[in-house]
Amino acid sequence: MRIVQLANAYSPTSGGLRTVVDALGRGYMAAGHERVLVIPGQRHSREEGESGLVVTLPSLPVSGGYRMIPRFSPVKDLLEELQPDSVEVSDKATLAAAGPWARERGVGAVLISHERLDAVAAARFPHAWAASHRALQPALHRRSRRLAMRFDAIVVASAFAGREFDGYGGLLREIPLGVDLDTFRPCRVPSPERSEVPRGTGEHPWQLVYSGRLSIEKNPIAAIAAVKALVADNLPVHLDIYGSGTQRQQLERFAADLPVTFHGHMSDRVELAERIAAADVVIAPGPAETFGLTVLESLACGTPVVTADTGGAGELLAAGAGLTAACTGEDMARAVAGILAWPEAERRAAARRRAEQFPWSATVASMLDVHVSLAARERNLSRLKRRGLRRRRIG
Repeated sequence: MRIVQLANAYSPTSGGLRTVVDALGRGYMAAGHERVLVIPGQRHSREEGESGLVVTLPSLPVSGGYRMIPRFSPVKDLLEELQPDSVEVSDKATLAAAGPWARERGVGAVLISHERLDAVAAARFPHAWAASHRALQPALHRRSRRLAMRFDAIVVASAFAGREFDGYGGLLREIPLGVDLDTFRPCRVPSPERSEVPRGTGEHPWQLVYSGRLSIEKNPIAAIAAVKALVADNLPVHLDIYGSGTQRQQLERFAADLPVTFHGHMSDRVELAERIAAADVVIAPGPAETFGLTVLESLACGTPVVTADTGGAGELLAAGAGLTAACTGEDMARAVAGILAWPEAERRAAARRRAEQFPWSATVASMLDVHVSLAARERNLSRLKRRGLRRRRIG
């Protein structure tokens, strides 16, 4: 089966979306299917490699350092050439036109919903949302349902994400994402300073981590505000921030004189995993996460997490593996302090145990079930149509 994946906002720094698309693509190929990836780039290119055929199409830069294919026509021409058995779309903008294209040609079409439109709007424009959400929220839900009707199946990663499509009568599948349990794993051997110097002291403060995009909808300022509150309570902590984004300068000003270090985007995932594993708590304050890959990766490292009490990330937590909190510095600080009071071995074991319930193999198997069933359905419909035409001609 040939599966074509279409994704906008796919870049070296696009974090979760790229991780998901790549992990699924590798899984499809490992299962014996052909995978083609179509993404935005500065120019047209084709490259065949271990991950299958990767096609970049000319695109426009948009906010956050991402790029978007502005028109569907070149994608349509490419799809006509590729003749896929199934199309997987990771975009709710220009590439969503692949749904109607596939339906007209008897090809299965799946939309993966990576973000919930109303939650993103509320996180990016909190003041405007507070003033107008009663009118905007129903309108955005109607838009989401109309979008969903263009596809044969919608895939969401959490119950929170699925509520965007309340009232949609088609095939809605909740398929949790996965984690690379080999890359993201607990520290094998504690460093000398970890084992010899008591933590929670001025010499060796508790190590906190924020990993993600530095943008308003991810709410990184709450992680820094939590540090400020913890320092005010005389709890020695240090926050390492891994990520880049439009808010970096503002956050650096806010963090002045606080024990916070900005490291920028870290492309080496092995090194990032090691640093997360060495931390005591990860703070993931994004209020609009439809899943929370950073949360799951942190749990896989044996590091408990404080996450927002809104969004879907809290669904990943289990007893002893972390806490949810309101998206304020004070509430996040209280949750961090609460986790640090738990026995370390127990909280690290609980975190890893929870992550082990989410291998990528399970996600890939569930996605392939969707693709294969849609492709089989379309083949059956095509045969029935041909039979109907023959009967009419005979008659």
